[in-house]
Amino acid sequence: MSEDHSAPVTTDLPDAPFHTTGTDHITVWGSNEADTIAFYRDLLGMPLVLRQPNLDDPSQTHLFFDTGDGRILTFFVSDDRPSARGQRAGTGAVHHLCFSVDPDEYEDIMAALSEAGKGYNVFDRGIFHSIYTQDNNGLVIELSSDKYEIPDDRKGEVLATAQRIREEDGADFAQDRHMEAALEELGLPVNKYDLPDADAGVGV
Repeated sequence: MSEDHSAPVTTDLPDAPFHTTGTDHITVWGSNEADTIAFYRDLLGMPLVLRQPNLDDPSQTHLFFDTGDGRILTFFVSDDRPSARGQRAGTGAVHHLCFSVDPDEYEDIMAALSEAGKGYNVFDRGIFHSIYTQDNNGLVIELSSDKYEIPDDRKGEVLATAQRIREEDGADFAQDRHMEAALEELGLPVNKYDLPDADAGVGV
């Protein structure tokens, strides 16, 4: 990948007419209510916090799930739609959804996925650690844990600093040494979680 980019990687707010304040919710075209609840509530443990008609199309139901921090994932579902085997890739399509998980529950999560008959892969992505599986419609679901203790309000700062250090190092992607150097530079403790060894799964 070329490092000659015109857009800087920084936590500074861009010169834009306005700025977003966070992610409120993401909405996905779902299949049916039973399969959707079975995966997102009963397996991933997201509370179903609201159910009502889709206000744009009352023939469908709108399900709201709390992903764990008050941010919401919603689905438009209809009982006449069976779950699908996979997603069609293409510009504008969703590649995957990622949800954070507690690193102390990593082994339990893998066991639960196996017990539910869900295949999964585990990768060490350098800046975080991820389990990949699929939902009832074949949408790729990533369950991610930070590899290091990082305060939520400092995460962007840590990543941007690791990016600068990675570029100076001439490395293809951010790795442990870049994350640790970033934390040290920012005066944050370098506390690494005990996560399983895994391949990077990179194509570079």
